[in-house]
Amino acid sequence: MPATHRPGLRVSAALTIPESELTWRFSRSSGPGGQGVNTADSRAELVWDLGRSRALSPVQRDRLRARLAGRLVDDALTITASEHRAQLRNRDAARARLAAVVADALRAPSPARRATRPTRGATQRRLTAKKQRTDVKRLRRPPTD
Repeated sequence: MPATHRPGLRVSAALTIPESELTWRFSRSSGPGGQGVNTADSRAELVWDLGRSRALSPVQRDRLRARLAGRLVDDALTITASEHRAQLRNRDAARARLAAVVADALRAPSPARRATRPTRGATQRRLTAKKQRTDVKRLRRPPTD
């Protein structure tokens, strides 16, 4: 297998996005760079249509749609990378960013906090501290004769 061939983008042990589902667009990057910035298409834009993806289970698709709702346009997630001067490095940065965003969105929600009551000792310590504070403030007041 050649070094340039990539079977897919590995997001987690349970999910690998096939390379055929990823769409690339390139354009000129903004910022410093002199003459090179005006001619080289170094800005990389990676688009993944999760609505059409066959790599996702229905549960994963629903979770991604819910968690990435603000970032999706027509069920497609777009990642842009333009921080490097070389297109190849921007491509790698976009791939890494897509994997991180999807992995974070797929992470199972943390369990809900179980409500507990403060112990009797904690309640007494809190009330004692409040009474001491009240006494301190009362002593600062001018006398009322």
